[in-house]
Amino acid sequence: MLILGIFTGGHDANAALFDDYRMVAAVQLERMTRIKTDGGRIPQEAIDECLSIAGVTRKDVDVVMLGRGNYPAQYYSHLPWDRALEDKLRRAVGREKHKSMEREMVRYGRSESAPMFRAEKFLADEGFRADATLRFFNHHEAHALPCLFHTDWDDALLYTADGGGDNVQYSHRLFRANGQGGVIDTLYGGDEAFLTPERADSVGVAYAMATRALGFTPNRHEGKLTGLAAWGEPDIADLIAAHFSVTDQGQVLTDFPDRRTMREELLTLFEGHGRETVAASIQHFLEETMLVSVGRLLEKSGSRHLGVSGGVFANVRLNQRLAEELPVDEIFIYPAMSDAGLAAGGALRFLLERDGLDVWLENRWRLDALSYGRDYGEGIDTCLSGNADVQTVEGDQVVESARLLEDGAIVAIFSQGMEYGPRALGARTIMASPADAGVNDRLNTRLARTEFMPFAPVIAEEDADTVFDLGSVNNYAARFMTITCGVRDGWRERIPAVVHVDGTARPQTIRRDANPTYYDVLAAFKACTGLPALVNTSFNVHEEPIVNRPEECLQALLDRRVDYVVTDRGLYGLKETVQAAG
Repeated sequence: MLILGIFTGGHDANAALFDDYRMVAAVQLERMTRIKTDGGRIPQEAIDECLSIAGVTRKDVDVVMLGRGNYPAQYYSHLPWDRALEDKLRRAVGREKHKSMEREMVRYGRSESAPMFRAEKFLADEGFRADATLRFFNHHEAHALPCLFHTDWDDALLYTADGGGDNVQYSHRLFRANGQGGVIDTLYGGDEAFLTPERADSVGVAYAMATRALGFTPNRHEGKLTGLAAWGEPDIADLIAAHFSVTDQGQVLTDFPDRRTMREELLTLFEGHGRETVAASIQHFLEETMLVSVGRLLEKSGSRHLGVSGGVFANVRLNQRLAEELPVDEIFIYPAMSDAGLAAGGALRFLLERDGLDVWLENRWRLDALSYGRDYGEGIDTCLSGNADVQTVEGDQVVESARLLEDGAIVAIFSQGMEYGPRALGARTIMASPADAGVNDRLNTRLARTEFMPFAPVIAEEDADTVFDLGSVNNYAARFMTITCGVRDGWRERIPAVVHVDGTARPQTIRRDANPTYYDVLAAFKACTGLPALVNTSFNVHEEPIVNRPEECLQALLDRRVDYVVTDRGLYGLKETVQAAG
């Protein structure tokens, strides 16, 4: 059975295709349109790409799972006559509005989406079969379910937090296995929230407001504040925290009546303080508030496993503190933790409805890689070798890549399918030597970035504990670069390009079977230098999505963003670069 998840939210729209319990493809709209965090509409390009990867058409899809995002007004069946007339006139002149299903449900006090939506018309207009099943999924449940599905836990606290979805900013769910399979209890954050007033209690929104106050773009540049925070003191953290509290049940509350008031009062608090102080303060507030909230839920539940998702948990420093300071045996952060992961969660929701929890649990599997976009195979080599300005480097591409990296070259890798989620993990990655502290400035200049943290390291799983403070709690999360950890004594000076000012790093651990070329280049670099790590940063220019197509990779090489590109079959550079290197 083919299940297509679709998320049409205001940012990070995406699609994911499952064949029963096998995820076949998952694509963010931004990777197709090249517009960062693209959303606010039906992600047609992402849908078509998923189907094309699978070799199927819309007529082959059995189930369509929709998030409560933005849809053309013509698909809503609940609108009163005046709004319906207005939207009909707008459509006649080519100015039809997209309306948020979430906002419409709140506006009219509805807790179910199906009665408000013209499913038959949507299926027909979008080219799906008339007998295809169409359902809507809950935003925060779609965040939470992948955290459980991609583990083998028999108990868990599933905690989600973001800027808001389906009229809440958080959800809390408890999973317990039993002799019959298990049960998932929703403590907070289900569809009943549509019938309650909206609360301005999101720590993620507060963090986004600080991001904007410092001149950066919310939903895109929060990581810059995490980096800046290491250079400041949290002098006003207590003033921010005074507006928030955490109940005994772990719910975060605020005295702000609405987001507008939150913004105005936070901006007043930020006035007169340097950006490092603001960043350190909002970071400290975030960490302390979430530690209390998650900690209280763990204490009450007795759970020993923690699954988290949602934009708040893109904060890798927060994740480290959760892993190190709370009594858990393992933490897992769903790698596509932003709204970009919701389409997959929607598909998992249908499988849970169809089969029941017992069967769903039996079909769980752990993630090894995230290459769910198109694998261009030899197409990347054809594209690069076919350009008159590009030359193939003679010799074994793995050995030569390691030699060039040792000499200070910047080498990108284009291998397997495009990755699902916000980070490159070896399919579309830029590599460099971690021994060169100056590589950060050089790379940021070439990529037009303005970052405040060192880059992340990649290391083989068998070497990771030698260099980094990794163990059973955070090792799974480290496969996907979603958590920071300490760098062991004796290594900070040897790999300065990947060590943060506080002595931590954000490693990616890899296995050879996940990406042989990536692993082999790393192993060859270790053989040359004695260093078991490489710099890994995403293969993209500032404000552009990660490279997807071969043509985008070629352009980056022609623009001298990188010196070389290694693929599964060859190594390529500009002719003058290759000839100068001898």
